[in-house]
Amino acid sequence: MAASSRLVLHLHATTTAAIVVPTPKYNLRLSTATAANRRFRKPIFKCKATSNTTPTSTPVFQGIYGPWSVDSTDVREVISYRSGLVTAAASFVGAASTAFLPEENQVGEFIHHNLDLFYIVGGAGLGLSLALIHIYVTPIKRTLQAFWGLGVVGSLLTYTNLAKPSGQGLVQYVVHNPSAVWLVGPLFAALTGLVFKEGLCYGKLEAGLLTFIIPTLLLGHLSGLMDDGVKLPLLGAWMILFVIFAGRKFSQPIKDDIGDKSVFMFNSLPEDEKVALIEKLEQQNS
Repeated sequence: MAASSRLVLHLHATTTAAIVVPTPKYNLRLSTATAANRRFRKPIFKCKATSNTTPTSTPVFQGIYGPWSVDSTDVREVISYRSGLVTAAASFVGAASTAFLPEENQVGEFIHHNLDLFYIVGGAGLGLSLALIHIYVTPIKRTLQAFWGLGVVGSLLTYTNLAKPSGQGLVQYVVHNPSAVWLVGPLFAALTGLVFKEGLCYGKLEAGLLTFIIPTLLLGHLSGLMDDGVKLPLLGAWMILFVIFAGRKFSQPIKDDIGDKSVFMFNSLPEDEKVALIEKLEQQNS
């Protein structure tokens, strides 16, 4: 019996030792619950993160605060963001094409009678993109969204108080009354901010050109300093560049529109966890 007891104890100790798992080193990957709150952004300007991939695994990107990967929610948000831009671009090009179509054209007549519908759809698409845009500096994102909201309110006021009483549509009224740009202009300021962000992060030529063309055309119309000989070429350039800009978004990797996800994840942590993580990173880098 004594020998048997010693044998049992020996086997028990050996088995217990075999299942002991060493304490893992500190892992910078944050929890799933934390990742769900990553919409809070940290004010830094880096737009990309480096990648560590293997042919048989999900790509893992090295961010400032640790590794991260793209999940299905990220994919849906990015596709929706890009779809909003395509909607805005298609609506704008459709409405603006009436300036170039010959008179007595059936397509032009149809668009002309539905200009406000094109404006509403395009504005909604832009609003969707601004709701989903990834910007580290939260106040900048909120400012762009505020401009969009002011533009929507200004458009409603222009239509109800000025355009409708005069028997015109909103777009038609703004075209014939340049001072109305003061009311609808904030919506286009939001668009300008969005393309500026895209140009800054990804070095896109079409985005950089749009950053100058959009306000130049609107201010030229508002001030009355531009005639149609100047405005029409600028409008045509805006149409072409907007289509290129929206279309090329779908040629980018999904991760580009996410940015450094570890920043958003870090910013959603409680302050004590932020401090602990920063201390850990400093120790690793020392």
